[in-house]
Amino acid sequence: MALDPLLIEVLADPVDKGPLLWFEDEDVLYNPRLRKAYVVRDGVPVLLVDEATDVGDAEHERLTAKAAAAGVPETGSAGRASAAPDGE
Repeated sequence: MALDPLLIEVLADPVDKGPLLWFEDEDVLYNPRLRKAYVVRDGVPVLLVDEATDVGDAEHERLTAKAAAAGVPETGSAGRASAAPDGE
């Protein structure tokens, strides 16, 4: 199920506050820095640390390669844009 575009703009990882990769076809938000995957149930991201899945090396490689090849959207663009210093 698709996430609301506004939600994609504001979502961040609950641990490191960084962006997540949104794999719509798998209903998964993924943090490649922490190697944590968060499920999306019925269009609602479950960003609970206790329910996150640890991702092993093979799955990490698969997800990052898929993101690079398919242009998977990254969340949090609204926060990064507003946090940029003047002149950048």
